[in-house]
Amino acid sequence: MTSRTAREPRRFGVPSLSAMAGYLPLVIFVCLLGYLSVVSSNFLTFPTFDLILRQAVPTTIVCLGLSIVVMAGGDDVVSGGIDLSIPAVAVLAAAIIADQLTNHAASLAVALPLALMAALLVGAVNAMLVVRIGMTPLLATLSTSVAVVGIVKVVTSSRRINVDHPAVVWLRDGTIGGVSSGVVLTLVFFGVFFFIAHRTRWGLNLQAVGGSRDAAEVSGIPVSRFVALSFIIAGFAGGLAAMFILARGSGSTPGTEENLLLEMVLATFLGSAFSPRRVVTLWGAILGAVLVSALSIGFKSIGVNVFWTGCIKGALILIVVASASLSAKFDRRKTAI
Repeated sequence: MTSRTAREPRRFGVPSLSAMAGYLPLVIFVCLLGYLSVVSSNFLTFPTFDLILRQAVPTTIVCLGLSIVVMAGGDDVVSGGIDLSIPAVAVLAAAIIADQLTNHAASLAVALPLALMAALLVGAVNAMLVVRIGMTPLLATLSTSVAVVGIVKVVTSSRRINVDHPAVVWLRDGTIGGVSSGVVLTLVFFGVFFFIAHRTRWGLNLQAVGGSRDAAEVSGIPVSRFVALSFIIAGFAGGLAAMFILARGSGSTPGTEENLLLEMVLATFLGSAFSPRRVVTLWGAILGAVLVSALSIGFKSIGVNVFWTGCIKGALILIVVASASLSAKFDRRKTAI
């Protein structure tokens, strides 16, 4: 009894450190948003909130794809699940659609399937590199991203392609029940992803693989198949984001994948702060995307240079990753006590 009592303060002290490390990025975000609400007089208004949701749509969709990859591979950003090619895939799919609609007068029924097939192909390549060849996801998807960006430049000739197709205009300006059509469709996609990941046997097995690969293999779960499928689903998510990228920018612009990559990584791993276990979740990803969008629009409203905004986002990514590592370190120490 005496020994257990002596160890009690340490058992309860360590989790508090873990919680502090896990919630640090969220606290910083809240402070930044609080500062913006004070400095910018129109930040806390309905038009701004509506703009935040509209701008967050492409980021939210690519975050859903990244979340699936992380759920299958684990939340270690080096050896676990990560897919840095999703934004490049989304921009490639957007370029294909824009090129087909504007330069070749093709119908959307032709352009969209072509874009989705290209996105799925990139996802399959990532799956092969990671599962069959054995490359680390970080290196494999980074290499794929660079290659895809090159293909985008070939498709677009490194030029912007304007798109005024009615479907794109509707996604940009249309509403469903008074709510932006893009926001409504994103919620539908989120519902589908959430149902698959949390309400199906396949989704539960996917989470089991990410939770403990060794335990999943012992249980008879085909680990390689689930990891491979997660990359293909991520590629599909990039394809879905293409139409919303076109709607947000009224066309395809090479180079937009860089900012989307920053926002995707930041939002997805920031969202882990909303999880009691501080792991990447679909709910956390969508909330993180909204927060990142609010931060971007807030900085723009007070005249912060876009380059400084990128630097701030990069610094926030470092804080998010470092806090996740510290949280995991404290959890391991707690387990060892």
